[in-house]
Amino acid sequence: MKHGFFAGKMQKPLPELLKEYDMAVGIFPRDATNYEFNEETGKLIVYIPSICEVGYRDKSVLRLSTTVTGYLEKGKLSDIEGMKTKVMIWVKVTCISADGGKLHFTAGMKKTRPRDAYEILRDGFSVDKF
Repeated sequence: MKHGFFAGKMQKPLPELLKEYDMAVGIFPRDATNYEFNEETGKLIVYIPSICEVGYRDKSVLRLSTTVTGYLEKGKLSDIEGMKTKVMIWVKVTCISADGGKLHFTAGMKKTRPRDAYEILRDGFSVDKF
């Protein structure tokens, strides 16, 4: 397992970073351990070993590319690139914001899902295309 170094300190695990910013830890698959985060700009780059889909207990699915980028702030991941969700068809997720027990996904349209469905780290399963 590679860990990046930032300002001379060990990088914290991704779920810990997400928790600090009040985001649900399961929006990325368990094997997404490699990431870069710039605390000044809020830019987050998450590296996923292979294109995958993660299914959640509310029956929703996220499809992730091998690189997912976005801007992380308290309770929000915005300007997301590399993530889709299925709303009849696959649509690009551009923002996820947390608000109490809910996660609001902006994907062409806003979709609200129960946050607790995304609080468990799950395994992504490989799919052939993003």
